[in-house]
This record gives sequence, structure tokens and C-alpha cells, in this order.
Amino acid sequence: MTNRREFLRIAASGFALAGLHARLADAQTPAGTPLKIGMIGAGREGSALGALFVKAGHPVMFSSRRPETLKDLVAGLGSLAQAGTVEQAVAFGDVVALVVPYPAIEEIGKTHGAALAKKVLVLDVSNPIPRRDGEEYVKKVNAEGGAGVTTARLVPGAHIVRAFNAIGSTQLAGLAHRAGDPVGLPIAGEDPKAIATAESLIRGIGFEPVLVGGLAMGKHLVPGTLLAGVHTPGEIRQIAGTLR
Repeated sequence: MTNRREFLRIAASGFALAGLHARLADAQTPAGTPLKIGMIGAGREGSALGALFVKAGHPVMFSSRRPETLKDLVAGLGSLAQAGTVEQAVAFGDVVALVVPYPAIEEIGKTHGAALAKKVLVLDVSNPIPRRDGEEYVKKVNAEGGAGVTTARLVPGAHIVRAFNAIGSTQLAGLAHRAGDPVGLPIAGEDPKAIATAESLIRGIGFEPVLVGGLAMGKHLVPGTLLAGVHTPGEIRQIAGTLR
């Protein structure tokens, strides 16, 4: 009986994902279309990810409270890269990536939520980390349903996709466009157009996106989970089938 219940649960999850993939058919972003990307956060992860977007031909604005400190970063990336304030990056981007300490998302949502809700995609790369953000804060996020669900609450109306949460910044450049099978990248989201846009961006920088479910699955896209680290697309699908 237990095996039958588990089979039915996994099958139901598979049907749900299949239905979501079917709805993506009318929401595809043309391959290779440059998108302006605003990076909120230009630390190690934001810099590494933004650099890959620039190399793929996308104009990128890296942002900081002190954009003058990003002079060397943007100079090294060429004419497609520029620096600005958070407000400027939000205004600039067709897509906005949140690559900040997770508690900062609350203030970003309060200050820029209306503008972010108009973007085709808000890429949630941020993670709640106990050693940085505090054990109690992480427990609170998990009690709300985890990262993803909490981001949607903090930035209401935004078209959110969680991605790049479980591969370290030092690995990104080396894993992009890997020879042979591409590295799989688990993503979680609910808006078909946002998902399609994220998938196009991810493939363009040399990874293979794997939709593992809606934002409730975002709690599994953090360091220390089964989906963290480097996996093939097939391994991600297999692991995701055991999660809920």
C-alpha cells in the first residue's frame, strides 16, 4: 500500500509538471534575444552570474549602494556592463536578479515592489543562511513554506523564478558550457512566461534548466539539500521526484 501511494504521489507530481510545461508553449522567449538585466547585488555570486550574462550578449547593470566600487568589475566586462544604484538597476532591467542576503529582500520589496511586479522575470538567487542571517530567521522562513514562497510574499505580484541557488560562485564559470552533457540547473516558479524567460537565459549561458515545481519547491533549492551541487538534468528530475 505504501509503495502504491508513493507511486501515485510521484505520478501526480509528474502530471502537474507536464501541464505546466504545456502552458509554456505560448510563452517562449525567442532564443538569443538580448534582455537588459538588472543585478541587485554584485558580490561574488552576483558578479559571477552577471559576467556570464554579459558574455552571452545581455546588457547588465550591476548595482550597489556604492556603485563607484564596481568600476573595476564593469571595466573588465566591456561595453555591455555598467554600474548603478539599486533603483537604477530596477528601472534598467527587463529582468531583475535578486542576489542579496535574504533578509534584504523585505526592504527591496517595500521600496521597489511595484516596479518589480512589472518585470517579465524576477530571478530569486538569494538564500536564507543560518550562519549569516540567524537560526531564528531561517526557521521563520521555513515555517512560511521556505524560500520562494517567502520571496513571493515579500515582493507581491512579481513573476518569480528561483534559480542558481545551489551552485557556488566559484563554480559557475567553469561549469557553463561544459563539454558533453550540460550541468542541470533546478528552477522553481509558477508564471509560464517568467519560467520560459528564465529557461532561455539559463540555456544561453550554458546550463540546462530543469523545472522541479512551483515556488513551494523553492525550499529545496538551497545549499545543503539534495538538489544542491552539480547534477545532470536526469539526476535532478530523479531527485525532484522524491521531494515535496
